[in-house]
Amino acid sequence: MNKYELAVVLNPTLDEESRAAEMKKVQDLIERFGGTIEKIDDWGKRKLAYEIQKTTEGYFSFISFDAESTAPAEIESRIRIMEKVLRYLIIRKDA
Repeated sequence: MNKYELAVVLNPTLDEESRAAEMKKVQDLIERFGGTIEKIDDWGKRKLAYEIQKTTEGYFSFISFDAESTAPAEIESRIRIMEKVLRYLIIRKDA
């Protein structure tokens, strides 16, 4: 098992319930592909460094998890088609 961190930026127009539902979908994806979530760090609404889809703000969340080496590719392929996600990035943490 490797340690990974997933950074997700969600659309700022989402209300609290919608944002929680989107994050639940992301967490379910991680668990579906054999990952175990260690920590979720919500940063809330922040200003973006540059405009994305005519938006200057987004909800930032960081999820630390353990998973097999094949899981990040599967998770990314599912997150890529989520409409409410502006940006995402999965990195492998050094042990």
